Amino acid sequence: MTMQPTDIFELARLNKADELKGALVSADVNAVDGRGSTGLIVAAYHNCAEAVDVLLQAGANPDLQDAMGNSALMGVCFKGYTDIGKKLLENKATIDLPNGNGATALTFAATFGHVGLIALLLQHGADRHLRDRFGKSPVDYARIQENVPALELLAPELLED
Repeated sequence: MTMQPTDIFELARLNKADELKGALVSADVNAVDGRGSTGLIVAAYHNCAEAVDVLLQAGANPDLQDAMGNSALMGVCFKGYTDIGKKLLENKATIDLPNGNGATALTFAATFGHVGLIALLLQHGADRHLRDRFGKSPVDYARIQENVPALELLAPELLED
């Protein structure tokens, strides 16, 4: 029996790594669901590290984007999953890939105050000055949220007296 692509998304969401590995024998690792999400986006968003590993080992493209333009890296930066962020970056996820609104992974990490991810992204060369379609940068979002730890990483000069 051939596994259907929808099975891949459910297995990824539930972190059923062994079953997912078996399903990928006959399914496209980069297939998309009704929202345009790949299994990797689903697994990353749900903090399913083992499923992320299986998908990356099977050749999942870390830069594919859902219907809103969000990638797996953006999802983990929204949710705050630093370990999966590391895995994605180790597998060549594009650091400053913009979504449909021009937001990047750093925009999400700064907006939601995930300082571990902010530090990780900056270490990998993320551009803190890129602006989204609203004209705001990650620094601006950290300021709006009054997130001092994020600002300490993104723009320490703004905190000097």
